[in-house]
Amino acid sequence: MSARVTQPASNRASGSSFYAAMRILPGPQREAMFAIYAFCRAVDDIADSAAPRADRIEELAAWRADIHALYSGRTSQRTQNLAEPVRSFRLDEADFLSVIDGMEMDVRADIRAPTWDDLDIYCDRVASAVGRLSVKVFGLGAQPGAKLAYHLGRALQLTNILRDLDEDAGVGRLYLPREVLARAGIATDEPAAALASPALDQACAEIAKAARFHFNEAGAIMAACPRRAVRAPRIMGEVYRLMLAQMVARGFAAPRRPVRVSRLRLLWILARYAVI
Repeated sequence: MSARVTQPASNRASGSSFYAAMRILPGPQREAMFAIYAFCRAVDDIADSAAPRADRIEELAAWRADIHALYSGRTSQRTQNLAEPVRSFRLDEADFLSVIDGMEMDVRADIRAPTWDDLDIYCDRVASAVGRLSVKVFGLGAQPGAKLAYHLGRALQLTNILRDLDEDAGVGRLYLPREVLARAGIATDEPAAALASPALDQACAEIAKAARFHFNEAGAIMAACPRRAVRAPRIMGEVYRLMLAQMVARGFAAPRRPVRVSRLRLLWILARYAVI
């Protein structure tokens, strides 16, 4: 969550699992997804910047105003690439605003051991809202699209939380829910202390279990959808599911070596799901 938007979205994403999944889409869908990606990176960068909180809240408010203006027919330089996707794919303003609301949760106070309910709200805003935008671009129907966005968004975000434990702790954040920490006997919400606990594996195992549940639900939804419409989310889901499995096999005790999906494995996933 710390990269800065200094290049076009298609360049920024190049080499990532996101890019691998989106490049298989037809041109209009691909460009729409890169526009959504650029928006998400821009507001995410604001949330993660070192600027004073008041300044970051002001910047996010400016983005809200720009999104409101976009839906009133007025584009700014930074929303002009969203105009065509919004029009062509009937993207909802509320989902863009929800993403901004999620970023503001990070800005107003460093999140430390939220309740499960609060974490679920956060996941819905920063991940499932992006999913709700994406499934419209992919061409999924309203009901399966909403369900897929709900489950796959949460699966991906919970996996991110486990992957980024040390990075988040470095900026004073701890996304592991307080109920999970308590059940593991971890009685602190101080990030470094929580990550140093010998019971961390137990806490992370509960998050991994929740992520697997959402991956399984998302997989069942995609299995019932037209194959063409779910090629990209299947690729993303498989990459992240593999990352989750690697983290569980590695364990969560320090030092936590980064997990990565090899290029060969990524090519195998692409070969399996990209071809109709």
